Amino acid sequence: MKKVYLSLLVILFASASQAQNNSLGNSDPEAKKILDAVSAKFKTYKGVQAVFTLIAEDSKGKVQGNKKGTVFMKGNRYKVIITGQEIFCDGTTIWTYDKAANEVTITSVDPSANSITPQKLFTNFYDKDFLYKLNGEKTQAGKKVQEIELTPTDKSRNFHKVYLTVDKASQSIVSTKILEKGGNKFSYIVNTFNGKANLTDASFVFDKAKYPGVDVVDLR
Repeated sequence: MKKVYLSLLVILFASASQAQNNSLGNSDPEAKKILDAVSAKFKTYKGVQAVFTLIAEDSKGKVQGNKKGTVFMKGNRYKVIITGQEIFCDGTTIWTYDKAANEVTITSVDPSANSITPQKLFTNFYDKDFLYKLNGEKTQAGKKVQEIELTPTDKSRNFHKVYLTVDKASQSIVSTKILEKGGNKFSYIVNTFNGKANLTDASFVFDKAKYPGVDVVDLR
């Protein structure tokens, strides 16, 4: 389960990319307007700190895990903290720290990789990797929200649907649900969002001195 949490965090939460409209297919233009607005709003933030809840359910709807975490973003840098794990990325290198093993794995960022990172959730990753449509509006916790359904264009992925819930007034994502082909569901709920976080570049780099005795696995 730890590996699942980690991989999904990387899938869901960074590196802002430029819009690519060559894979729109039958995407809904109304959904695109909403997603473009979310992307444009996010790009105005110099530093982001968001607290989220991750809920994992099996194919029968039984909750298998409930964890809280925090994601920090600045430009193409990000850091994710969740129970027992931390991920650092300075835009070039990724450090994945496992607290239980006191081990950090180092890899290089692959700019050509077809993955979705934290910033991509909030920017325009959708034009390249998904077909999307607007499912409608509803009131949630007293706010008007819009649900957008995304279907990956790459059918080899282990998930077949992603549902984004967007706050209509603030043009921000409030939750994301991923449906795996095996029936498992993973939901990310954004509890708090600060677009004016004061973040230093050093905070996105793993500092070995702060983790005594850490075992380093360098895969670069």
